[in-house]
Amino acid sequence: MSESPRRIAYLCSAVTISGSEQRRVDAYEHDLMLAALGPPLAARDIELIEVCWDDAEIDWSTFEAAIIGTTWDYWDRCEEFLDTLEVMSTKTQLFNSVNLARWNIDKRYLRELESKGASMIPTVWIDSPSPASIEAAFDTLGCNDLVLKRQVGASSDGQHRLSRGTPLPEVTEPMMAQPFQPAILSEGEYSFLFVDGEFSHALVKRAADGDYRIQSEFGGTEFAHSPTATDLETAAGVLALLDERPLYARVDMIRDESGSLLLMELELIEPYLYPEQGPELGALLASAIDRRLSY
Repeated sequence: MSESPRRIAYLCSAVTISGSEQRRVDAYEHDLMLAALGPPLAARDIELIEVCWDDAEIDWSTFEAAIIGTTWDYWDRCEEFLDTLEVMSTKTQLFNSVNLARWNIDKRYLRELESKGASMIPTVWIDSPSPASIEAAFDTLGCNDLVLKRQVGASSDGQHRLSRGTPLPEVTEPMMAQPFQPAILSEGEYSFLFVDGEFSHALVKRAADGDYRIQSEFGGTEFAHSPTATDLETAAGVLALLDERPLYARVDMIRDESGSLLLMELELIEPYLYPEQGPELGALLASAIDRRLSY
């Protein structure tokens, strides 16, 4: 009799797990990730099991590892999420690691990457937002059109595009302000996907007409993209600034007026990895996971 397959938990949430009545409109991306990763893992005798990260009944020690997948409700329960990952990491391997998750969960990590040489969009960090501090950001950034984002958040949740002189939103959480980047409308946002340090694929994401947000829940669309050697080197250079090599990483970038790429986000916690634009993604991830399980 053959041994039972090794079990891997794919961490999701009540708003993405299969069969949930609370599913987000973009939860189909969760399904696409399972479809891409499940078969190549099964070929290596590894069973992928979707599990809500906050399921108190789960014994994490019964899994060989856990992959942070579509945990797309954590940003309003940040400390609970991180505490759960800490406990989980004592029971099983966690990809990406809890240390990377804790570092990456607050967008102030961008300040560290900038200090190490990453090219960034000019940013004003507003830890205690007020109408005056938001208004002052227009002057500091020298612009009349800015985007206000949560320092802890994802999927454009709590994000605002503001013009100088328009009513300001009431926000109470730490925020970051950046000049609106016109290239998001004319060219789009680029994503570069890496698995265990190896380039997998790239894509360009474009917003729907009348919007600037590129996420699928707002009508954004994605297209496979073949990056130039220079652009790929720029994206890979961001990963090279890390002290720890992540299992998976998505580098989101936008082009400035000079033609250079600027870092928007380095996604290491729960990024969608766009398997439709990278058909080899599942096989690359399965190979890297199998390799890491044998460490």
